[in-house]
Amino acid sequence: MRVASVIGFFLLLSGPVLVAAQTAPQKEPAPDVPDAIEVPAGLDVVVYAHATGSQIYTCQTAADGKFSWTLKAPDAELHDRQDKVIGQHSAGPSWKLKDGSEVTGKAAAHVDSLDADSIPWLLVNVVSHAGNGLLSSVTTIQRVHTHGGKPPAEGCDAAHLNAENKSSYTADYYFYAPAK
Repeated sequence: MRVASVIGFFLLLSGPVLVAAQTAPQKEPAPDVPDAIEVPAGLDVVVYAHATGSQIYTCQTAADGKFSWTLKAPDAELHDRQDKVIGQHSAGPSWKLKDGSEVTGKAAAHVDSLDADSIPWLLVNVVSHAGNGLLSSVTTIQRVHTHGGKPPAEGCDAAHLNAENKSSYTADYYFYAPAK
């Protein structure tokens, strides 16, 4: 009986350790991407967000006098892995989380989406920060797993100059900061 009590005591002690190990947050893995949009070494994913929304296009006249749909801005909600809204993606391009942190970026590289009817995958360098929170130390962003979002194939002409068109899209965004 005494041996059973000792074993029970050790199981009782190890129980919370096992629970703690099982509930510790797991590190978000980086997506598998082509080399052209690979992030630099020494960076880790600090935030993952799934975007649902629109790419907004405006009918414009190009320098050659031809009409074409030009990207005006994205307008999307950012969701975490539990589908909870954690922020917004908008013109800039910028990403703002509900914790008050915000980044603005500039595309550095792109590759065609695996889905020919979708906007490209991107590597984005952060050019400015605002607020304090999860995005405060982010330097690089990847847009991957895109679906939709391309401009219309037609409908941009003199009669529709400055008209807007919203194209629904989804994408995954991975936000990177220097490894700790």
